[in-house]
This record gives sequence, C-alpha cells and structure tokens, in this order.
Amino acid sequence: MEKVLATGANGFIGSNLCRRLLSEGYEVNALVRKSSDLQFIEGLPLKLFYGDITLPGTLKPAMEGVRKVFHVAGLAADWGPYSLFEKINFHGTKNVVLAADAAGVKRFVYVSTVAFHGFGKRNVTETSPPAKKLIPYAKTKLMAEEWLWDFAGKTSMEITAVRPGNVFGVNDRTFIFKYIDALLQGKFAEINHGRSKTCPVYVENLADIMMLVATEPKAVGNAYLATDGLDICWHEFNEVLTKQLGIPLPKTSLPYGPAMAVAKSYYAVHRLLGLRSEPFLTPYRINNGGKDYHFSIQKLKDHFGYVPKIGLEKGLKRTVESYRRQSL
Repeated sequence: MEKVLATGANGFIGSNLCRRLLSEGYEVNALVRKSSDLQFIEGLPLKLFYGDITLPGTLKPAMEGVRKVFHVAGLAADWGPYSLFEKINFHGTKNVVLAADAAGVKRFVYVSTVAFHGFGKRNVTETSPPAKKLIPYAKTKLMAEEWLWDFAGKTSMEITAVRPGNVFGVNDRTFIFKYIDALLQGKFAEINHGRSKTCPVYVENLADIMMLVATEPKAVGNAYLATDGLDICWHEFNEVLTKQLGIPLPKTSLPYGPAMAVAKSYYAVHRLLGLRSEPFLTPYRINNGGKDYHFSIQKLKDHFGYVPKIGLEKGLKRTVESYRRQSL
C-alpha cells in the first residue's frame, strides 16, 4: 500500500481528495493544524499529523515513508494582509517542498490557481502570461509556482502542478455555500446579467485530475489548467444552481462599473479602519462575475484524454445536498 501525504487535508479540496485517495487504496497521512476543524474528515481512516506549513520543524514526521505529496494547504481568500499570504502560500509552500525533497518523496503535486492569469480573457492556456496586477492570493500562488519550477531543476523529485478554476462541491464553505446563502437571503445580483464566461470545476472532477497528475509519467514537469471544460456564462451556471435549490433566479443585475466602484469603496473602508472581517463585496468578486474568466483544458485532453466524469447538473445537485445537510 503506497503512502501519500495531503496537506490541508481537513479543508474543502483536501477532504474530498482524501476520500478519493482512500477509495483508491492509498495509506494517507493528513497534515492539519491543531486548531483545525476536522468535521470534514471525521471517521476517515487517516493518519493525522499536527503541523503547520509555516513552521518547517513540524513537517518531518508527516513525510516519513511518503511517496507522493499533495500540497493543498494555503490561504485562499480575496481579502487580508499581503504578509500573511506570502507567509502561507509562498514560504509555506517552500517549506513543504524542501521537507518532501529531504524525505525522498518521489512525486510532488502542487495545487496552484488560475487566478494569476487574470480576468477579461477566454480560452487561456497554461503558457498565457500572468496578469500584471494581482491580489495577494494570486500573486503569492504565482510566486510559489515560479519558485517550484526553478527548484524542479535542482531535484530528482518529480514535480507537477494543477491550476483549478472556480472549484465547487461537497464541503465547499469557501465559495458555493456563501453563494447559496446570498441567493436564499435575497442578497444576490448578477453582474451585467451574468453574461461573462466562467470556469467551474466540480471538486470530484478536480480530484480525478489530481490523481492523473500524481500517477502519469507525462505529468512530470507540467502544469495543468483544471476546469470542467464548459463554455458557460454565469447566468447559465446560476440557472442550474437555482433549479437545484428550487427557487427562481433573481432578476437583479448590476452594471460592472458601478458594482466595481461600490466594491472598491467597501475594500477601502475595511483597510482604512483595519477591520478583520471580510468586505461584503471586493474587486476580485466583481471581476470574477463581471469579466470573462475562462480557461482551456486542451492540455489535459491531449496528455491524458481527460473528460470530466460529473456534469454540472449532477455536481450542483450534490453540492446543494451537502449544503442542506450542513444547514441542519
């Protein structure tokens, strides 16, 4: 039985990945912080290791005997101090990579992001340049990936990366559960009638992609954009979601320009007052909903013949069921 390690195992993507790894017969080490909420992995036959990716000395025990590392842990948010993103996403990633290399890990899978490619684009590919102006999350994820590819030339460890789009699914408290809250509470509006292209990826499909890059020889030295490959706009996504919720899609729509002005105001006030709570609106959210944000998965198809197994309707059905279970 091959032993693997998942960092951030208790989170949205990490918990779904761990279930998939266990179903495939792997022995799974799970790296979590002592303060972590473990409800998503409760009852799973994982071997828990308490550590912190920002503290290199805590990582060695979790690496012993491990053949593959899935580095999922990170700070994924569109609000917060740059120093914290750099500490976790950049320096934390370096710490995990160096610990894995020292432990003789064979393959390292890094969960990156499409976010550093920016907005206002369609059919972006892996070689498309990063945007010039990035939020701290995207900038520090890009920094980590650039460092990783430089390090790849100095190690025998096999390195690959996955850049997920807008991930949704079971246990998704990061994006879709908040999105559903807004819909149900009447606090929802599309931007420009939802005409902009978007890039959903159902979390179980993402787990399939992560398994491919962790096992296929061709994945070594490559990064892969990871979405469900849909040519879909936000309005179409919202129609399927509200159908699963059993509610009508709100007709409210905001023009991009005024919505961005409001978001920037929220953002500025929070920064000025030093508030820790996240703003109701941020420029990132308006860009995500109001500009094309669409990526090609042709490389996945070319390298592995990849086709997503779970369609949008089924994925959103499972997501809504998960939301309702956790709302009880």
